[in-house]
Amino acid sequence: MPNESIPVNKEYDLICVGGGIMSATLALLTKLLKPELKVLILERLEDVAQESSAAWNNAGTGHSALCELNYTPEDASGHISIEKAISICNQFEISKQFWSYLVRQKHLKNPSDFINKVPHHSWVTGTENAAYLEKRFHAMKEHFMFESIEFTKDIEVMKKWFPLIMHDRTDDEVMAASRINRGTEMNYGNLTKDLFKILKEDFNTEIRCNEEVLDIDPDENVEWSVITRNTETKKLQHLDAKHVFIGAGGGSLLLLQKVEIEEKEGFGGFPISGEWLVCKNPDISKQHNAKVYSKAGIGDPPMSTPHLDTRYINGKRELLFGPFAGFSPKFLKEGSNLDLLKSIKFDNIPSMLGVFWHNLPLTKYLVEQVTMSFDDRMDDLRKFVKDAKDEDWEILVAGQRVQTIKRDEFEGGKLEFGTQVVCSKDGSITCLLGASPGASTSVSIMLDVLDKAFPEILNASEGKAILKEMVPTWNTEVTKNLFEEALHQSETTLEL
Repeated sequence: MPNESIPVNKEYDLICVGGGIMSATLALLTKLLKPELKVLILERLEDVAQESSAAWNNAGTGHSALCELNYTPEDASGHISIEKAISICNQFEISKQFWSYLVRQKHLKNPSDFINKVPHHSWVTGTENAAYLEKRFHAMKEHFMFESIEFTKDIEVMKKWFPLIMHDRTDDEVMAASRINRGTEMNYGNLTKDLFKILKEDFNTEIRCNEEVLDIDPDENVEWSVITRNTETKKLQHLDAKHVFIGAGGGSLLLLQKVEIEEKEGFGGFPISGEWLVCKNPDISKQHNAKVYSKAGIGDPPMSTPHLDTRYINGKRELLFGPFAGFSPKFLKEGSNLDLLKSIKFDNIPSMLGVFWHNLPLTKYLVEQVTMSFDDRMDDLRKFVKDAKDEDWEILVAGQRVQTIKRDEFEGGKLEFGTQVVCSKDGSITCLLGASPGASTSVSIMLDVLDKAFPEILNASEGKAILKEMVPTWNTEVTKNLFEEALHQSETTLEL
C-alpha cells in the first residue's frame, strides 16, 4: 500500500508495544512522574494481560529469592553465593513499594485482588541436598533481608509447614526444609489489568487493543515511526513517537530484529512452552497453603525447578505443580509456528549454533520433557505428594517463554536465564527480552528503562522527590533500617 494512503497520527512521547505488566508499569511510572507526557499502549490481542502476564501463564510467585535455590548456587569449594538472591529480593521489594504507593494514593483499591501472603519454602531430599540447604540457611540468616529464615530436618515441623507433602513420609527419609513466612502469591493478570485501568481512568492514557505492530522505522521528523495493522479492520497506520518500548513478551525479539539499531546484533531466542499439573479436588488444595520449591535435576536448566504452589485465581484457591517444559516454534502462546524460523538471521546464526553446542543437556532435557506422558508427570508429582491420584489432577498449558540467546566471544552464543534490556545509544528505543523473574522485578527493570529513555525526568528534583516516596530502596545503598522500614510500610499497606 502506498505511504500516502496510510494515515499518520500526531506524535507521542512514548509508545509501549505489548499489553503486559512491563508496558503497564513503564507507562504508569512515566505518567506519575510527568503526567503531561503523551503515552500510547498497543496490544495485538483483544484485551490486555492475555499472554505471559495472565494468571495461569506464569508461576505467580513473588520471586524474592526466599525459596528459589537457583539464586543461591554452591561453588566447587562449597561456598554458597547469596549475591543474586540479595539483588532479586531487593528488586521484588521495590515492586511492593511501588504497589503500596499506588494504594496510598488511592489508585489501587483492593491489594488482595493481586497479592496474598503465602509462606515460601525450600524442600530437598537426600543427604547431600540437605547439607546444601543447611549451608544456604546459615549464609542467608546472616543477611538482614533473610534473617527471618527458619530451617528444619524435623519431619514433625515439616508436617506443620506443608502437611500435604508429608503424607506417608517416614522418619528414615532424609529431608530438609527452610521457610520464610513473608512470601507472597501473585496474580499478575489482575495486577496488570488494574494498572491499565489506572492509566485509562486516572491519567487518560490511550490503550488500543487489536493493533499489531508490523515495523518500527526511524523517522526524520521525530525519532520513530511505528507501523500498525488493526487485526479486525486490517487498517494500517503510522504512529510517530519520540520513544518506543518493546515489551511484547516472546514477540519482542521479532520486532527488535526489524529495528535499525546496531545493539540488536547477535540476539536470538529459543522458545519453551510450559505446562502445569493442576489439582481438580478442592479437598486436596485446601491442605496446602505454601509455595514449596525444590532443586532442579542434575544438568537440568534453572527454569525446570519443580515446585508445588498455592495460587489465588478468580477468587478461588488453586494448587498447581510444575513446571513441565515443552517445545513449540511459537514465540507467543497466540503466535505463529513460523516464529522461530523467522528469528534466525545472518548475524545471530553463530549465537544460535554456539548455544546449541554448549547446551546439549538443555536439548536432552527438552526432548525428555516433550516425550513425557501424563503418567510420567504424575510420577514427578508423587516425589512431592506421595499419594497423588491421577483422577485429582489435570494438565493445563501455561505461557510461552523465549529464552534469550546472546552473542558470546568465547562460546559463540550464551543462553540468558534472566531478563535483558536492549537499548539504543540515545535511549529512544528499548526492548525487554527474557523471562523469569520478569514480572516480580518489573518496577526495578522499568525504572532502569525510564532512566535510559527519560533521564531528565528521573534526575529532576521533582522526579527524585516522588521516587524517594514511591520506591525508597531504588538506586540507593540499602541498609538494614531502610529495608525494614520500607518492608513494614509495604506489608502494612498491602495487607500482608
